[in-house]
Amino acid sequence: MARVLVTGMSGVGKSTVIRELTRRGAFAVDTDDVGWKDSAGDWITERMTNLLRAHDDVIVSGTVANQGEFYPALHHVVLLTAPLDVMLSRIDARDDNPYGKSSEDRAEIIANTQSVEPLLRATATLELNATAPLGDTVDILHDLYRQRFT
Repeated sequence: MARVLVTGMSGVGKSTVIRELTRRGAFAVDTDDVGWKDSAGDWITERMTNLLRAHDDVIVSGTVANQGEFYPALHHVVLLTAPLDVMLSRIDARDDNPYGKSSEDRAEIIANTQSVEPLLRATATLELNATAPLGDTVDILHDLYRQRFT
């Protein structure tokens, strides 16, 4: 099995994909959940290191400044992308995450799409358009997760 990171801007559907992968039986961790990030918003190094050491089969989702530190332990880094208007529309519609509702959050999302997404694209092993049907995106990620590495 493989260790896969699903990354991308807020509103591309990372959490939705993770929920569906979990429903299909994959071991998946959404690092937006409580306990994965420090006060600066980075992954807690010890916790993420322990997760990746303990599991050859895990899908992790998140976008944080220190994620590159963990790339050597991953088999795939998958960037989910969507047009900005799609991301903002999804953020408006969601009720499980308050981030992106304020004008300040929206400005940050727009700025990050321009400045952070190109950095993620440069280090991703695969880019998926998250406007494709959810099942298609999840199928691709589940197939990557099920790959065998020695």
